[in-house]
Amino acid sequence: DCRDAGTAARFLPALAAAGHRGTYRFDASAQMRRRPVAPLTGALRSLGVDLTHDEAEGRLPLTVRAAGVKGGEVELDASLSSQFLTALLMTGPLTAEGLRIRVTGIVSVPYVEITLAMMRSFGVEVTREGDTFVVPPGGYRPADYAVEPDASAASYVFAAAALAGRTATVPGLGQGALQGDLRFVEVLRQMGAEVEIGPDATTVTGTGRLSGVTVNMRDISDTMPTLAAIAPFADGPVRIEDVYNTRVKECDRLEACAQNLRAQGVAVETGRDWIEIHPGTPSPVEIACHGDHRMAMSFAVAGLRTPGTTFDDPECVKKTFPGFHAFFADLRARWDV
Repeated sequence: DCRDAGTAARFLPALAAAGHRGTYRFDASAQMRRRPVAPLTGALRSLGVDLTHDEAEGRLPLTVRAAGVKGGEVELDASLSSQFLTALLMTGPLTAEGLRIRVTGIVSVPYVEITLAMMRSFGVEVTREGDTFVVPPGGYRPADYAVEPDASAASYVFAAAALAGRTATVPGLGQGALQGDLRFVEVLRQMGAEVEIGPDATTVTGTGRLSGVTVNMRDISDTMPTLAAIAPFADGPVRIEDVYNTRVKECDRLEACAQNLRAQGVAVETGRDWIEIHPGTPSPVEIACHGDHRMAMSFAVAGLRTPGTTFDDPECVKKTFPGFHAFFADLRARWDV
């Protein structure tokens, strides 16, 4: 049971297929059942993997009857999630012949770069030939590995500092960080915050003013709700572009952000893959979380300037940041906001 975990639901079926013979069944929460896995399972089938979708085609639950994976060439549409590509990349060394993965429409490229760097740390060198990733067979070798702090979770702290005019430093996320979501601080810099990325830490200081901005967030789309929630406090429109893939996350994040902002009285326009948020004074309302941890945490940041904001499902933060509300209450107390 993968519950709400997209990574587990997308990585483990591929790894199971390449492992020991056996039958493996993967299920998940109702929320995760709605999210697509068809690009991955289609690619696995083309590699000869025996799998079935037990209910709706292209969705969980699914059953894998593992007998190893020979390998070879495979095509993959990664326009909805980079997790499909990561699943195949990690599986490649466990196949008999390795993989040549031809990819179209990659989103969240920094996450792919993390995958390649981690595989390199465990002895696997993936090469790239245009839109094709070449993964050698041979398995992995053991190694010691230092895990970075979560840059997506850090975005809430950085955004809070920019919004409240305070200073926040996150150790462990510095110039050598692998995670692309650290680039969110560059968006805050464009909006007027002071940003220092040191060798081993990143510091954001709010200046008391946020400027409007137009930004392409295709590669850092997990931080889109963070920016959307604080956008009304900018002195001009904030337009976020190229984020269609946020519509197939835990919820339709683009639409959920728009709905919550409109409920707060903020003028919002949306398109297929963009959202534009106009300056305003958000009213305190109950935020509809849609069971999505990022909805709750993003609008909690905006709550620094909108006292009285509540949430219909505050516990949904448990997916990635179980202590978030206590942490954020302590932060507010220390900052006196």
